Amino acid sequence: MYFYGTFPEDFTWGVSSSAYQIEGGWDADGKGPSVWDNFTHVPGNIKNNDTGDVACNSYNKLEEDIYLLRALGVKNYRFSLSWPRIFPNGRNNSINSHGVDYYNRLIDGLVANNITPIVTLYHWDLPQALQDVGGWESSEMIELFDSFADFCFQTFGDRVKFWLTFNEPQVIAWASYGTGEIPPNVNNPGAAPYEVAHTLLKAHARVYHTYDDKYRASQGGVISLCLNIDWIEPKTPSNPRDLEAADRYMQFLVGWFAHPVFKNGDYPEVMKWKVGNRSELQSLPSSRLPVFTAEEREYIRGTADVFCFNTYTAKLVTHATTRLNPFSYEYDQEISTDVDSSWPTSALAGHRAVAWGLRRLLNWVKEEYGNPPTYIIENGVGIKTESDVDDHTRILYYKTYIDEALKAYKLDGVDLRGYNAWSFMDFFEWLNGYEPRFGLHEVDFDDPNRPRTPRRSAVYYAEIIRNNETHLDSWAGSRV
Repeated sequence: MYFYGTFPEDFTWGVSSSAYQIEGGWDADGKGPSVWDNFTHVPGNIKNNDTGDVACNSYNKLEEDIYLLRALGVKNYRFSLSWPRIFPNGRNNSINSHGVDYYNRLIDGLVANNITPIVTLYHWDLPQALQDVGGWESSEMIELFDSFADFCFQTFGDRVKFWLTFNEPQVIAWASYGTGEIPPNVNNPGAAPYEVAHTLLKAHARVYHTYDDKYRASQGGVISLCLNIDWIEPKTPSNPRDLEAADRYMQFLVGWFAHPVFKNGDYPEVMKWKVGNRSELQSLPSSRLPVFTAEEREYIRGTADVFCFNTYTAKLVTHATTRLNPFSYEYDQEISTDVDSSWPTSALAGHRAVAWGLRRLLNWVKEEYGNPPTYIIENGVGIKTESDVDDHTRILYYKTYIDEALKAYKLDGVDLRGYNAWSFMDFFEWLNGYEPRFGLHEVDFDDPNRPRTPRRSAVYYAEIIRNNETHLDSWAGSRV
């Protein structure tokens, strides 16, 4: 049922992006290469041999982007800093003043227009120079990432009050170092994802404490990390095995990082048991899941001021004996399928719209982690089309998802503080190139100037922000 109501007055509406996906200027003004720069330059790696070399050309269109953000009426803008644009070789002995200036101008422009910057320190574009010395498989990265973060806090923290350390660390650990689908393309699913996750958690905690110890008192900001969470629905809720399977999936997907940070500094018990059991069956001397010391657990526990996540879809899970889902590597017992839906999936970029899953997910976070202040950092839909300025499908997606978020806030008592649409504009969608379009603004990638055109969804979202509610039926029309 559709729920009519309004969000609280201080609810923060925004849009999101990431550096590699929109900036372009891949080697401009002294920027160093990232692992994504090098990967996309190899023919055949990306659909249509697309690259992010120019992308949306946001590096050279900063003023226009700020104008579009102001026109939307957003209260915040979430973007990421390109590590190799600031430190070309990944280290603080190679500071690039042009890159620092770019971000200073962006942040200043946002603040001047009363738009809160939400800044992600790492959104996958690792400096190639650091991958050359081991990347996130090396414990040295803890110190290197902290050095980068410390510089960013010192340089931008007088204006930036909302920091995210990692975007989707589960993807970094699994897709970059497990399946090897994305850079740096390490294919070692048995051990590497757990080792990398261990390093990422330590690096996150180190950066949190650096902010806490050196900058929080004077700057007064918040800091967290941003997880990716699909809602997992048991295929047969009355079947206890399916319920267990769904919860196990959520613990491997979400609890892997959220449990240490938001609970007790350690991995979920089901992970420790499953990975340990499988390791024993493989006659390994110890579990492939690393162990935190008591001191490390205490150091990691509580290192987030708010709960932030990205979400797009939902899946059905049933207890089975077939390994299909990557996170089931340890237990070979889950099979995941898309939730049945009447949505035209042929037009959507790889996932179905299941709006009711968002409300269930928000309630799961509330129950699992004690109802923390929560922000939806990415939510949106990709449509496979060259041009769709009159994008009713995208409007319906936002309308239904935001309404489920409203239900969770109003009816269920979820401490939801903000919602960010993904994305501000069309962009480079990693392995898929430029084919799926997620943007509230259409970008013409065939035009060297990369002109932006507001879609109908941009106007609709601006109305949601202005009215703090979603129904707007008289404005949106019967086709919505």
